[in-house]
Amino acid sequence: VDENAELYQQARSLGREDVIAVTGVVQKRPDEMINPKLPTGEIEITAQSLELLNKAKTTPFEIEDHVEALEDLKLQYRYLDLRRPEMQKSMVTRHALYQIVRQYLNENKFLEIETPYLIKSTPEGARDYLVPSRVNKGRFYALPQSPQTYKQLLMISGFDRYYQIVRCFRDEDLRAERQPEFTQIDLEMSFVDEEDVYSVVEGLMACIVKELLGKDLRLPLLRLSYHEAMARFGTDKPDLRFGLEISDITELAKKCSFRVFADTANSGGRVAGLCIEDGSQFSRKRIDQLTDLVKTYGGKGLATAKVGESGWEGGIAKFFKPEEMTEITQAMSATPGSILLFVADKPEVTLTILGALRLFLGRELQLIDEDAAALLWVVDFPLLEFSEEEQRHVSRHHPFTSPKEEDIELLESDPERVKAKAYDLVFNGYEVAGGSIRIHNSNLQKKIFDILQISREEAEHKFGFLLEALQYGAPPHGGIAFGFDRLAMIIAGKSSIRDVIAFPKTTRALSLMDGSPTQVDEKQLEELGLCLIKNKKL
Repeated sequence: VDENAELYQQARSLGREDVIAVTGVVQKRPDEMINPKLPTGEIEITAQSLELLNKAKTTPFEIEDHVEALEDLKLQYRYLDLRRPEMQKSMVTRHALYQIVRQYLNENKFLEIETPYLIKSTPEGARDYLVPSRVNKGRFYALPQSPQTYKQLLMISGFDRYYQIVRCFRDEDLRAERQPEFTQIDLEMSFVDEEDVYSVVEGLMACIVKELLGKDLRLPLLRLSYHEAMARFGTDKPDLRFGLEISDITELAKKCSFRVFADTANSGGRVAGLCIEDGSQFSRKRIDQLTDLVKTYGGKGLATAKVGESGWEGGIAKFFKPEEMTEITQAMSATPGSILLFVADKPEVTLTILGALRLFLGRELQLIDEDAAALLWVVDFPLLEFSEEEQRHVSRHHPFTSPKEEDIELLESDPERVKAKAYDLVFNGYEVAGGSIRIHNSNLQKKIFDILQISREEAEHKFGFLLEALQYGAPPHGGIAFGFDRLAMIIAGKSSIRDVIAFPKTTRALSLMDGSPTQVDEKQLEELGLCLIKNKKL
């Protein structure tokens, strides 16, 4: 110790984040001193010299996992937040995911091709981010919301299998799993149908889950129609890691004594509910809290009843005859001690509320198996839906999605019954990928535009280059796009995509670290032929 006293004092003066270089002898620790919890727990270094390379300021928060610091502060000092072991692990997971995707697609004869970032603005869905042109003043590029039209053009160009891991941009309101700029795994194939897409994607997911989670996927994956998913789970992205499925009792409600249920059921509404096996924890106060929660989802209220040995107790029990209670109890597979939660409203409102309530209770009652990897396909989506706001039919997916052949004859007579050749991949309650078989026939594409009330002039202005390309021998083609950030979030066991993005933005699309977006000087605006409108509200 005496001969190393100066070195020891030098080491004691170091801060936690100082950058140093140590020279010494590496040797094995005695058996009784081995620490298996540390990566270097089996060795130690007998230091001979220490050099301070860079003195660090005191950090605004501790560089350690589970640190109690405001999210905005961690985003402001993201380069420090990224030093934390759990953030480092997330970035390693993201890196590994990149490599597995590329290796799998390369082995399956996909060709990685880049598509432009500066493209024509074709507003469809979210707002475009616009980029002014200095060379062509008064004109604008858009940043791509996806490479949709370009990957279709690549199929027309004769590239049989394409992919890229690509940045996309959408100017939309944000939440935990959304960012203004995000990453997709984008792929497209020629001469395929839905089964070919399912096969390729399931093989990819089996590799990802095996390599990164150590689990074997059972293939082929479960497939649920859109209508079945909504009926059973109240959502088109069901979380299959727990049960608690929705029970539809509309037919029984039509003839029951409770007027609220009967009137709703007989006027085209839907009456449905959830059965919680252990109803003992649902006090009056707790039920009132759940009722308030239902109202935040747009519901009128929540009807409840507890199942006893000889009938229902409390709630709406007094409005039902014994035989009606028995029928509904059996239909919902309830047993004594259960509590029944009911919603009666318009069909889509009832299912949406129960779907949200199911997820809330699944988390609160700890019903979810956090170690599970539950994947499924949701298929047979409606091709179109009617927009009350726009008073016209709009695409559920995008206007290039192909209808099922057997439904084409319904396009003009009953468009809302037409099913799409579209599919979503759902992973633990998140939609991680979505795609479709595309329209490759220009006449069918024009018919779809007509139903969408997109005029020939508007279609030509927005998509003229694609419509023309379809006339030069376009092969049947289809594909899918993964939300890469969302997939990485699930694999890494996180609850926000910001935890798997190196430099994310806030829910107001701000980068607190570098201060963007920022104002620019007048000279830059003049070069672009732009001026800002003064607005006192800004």
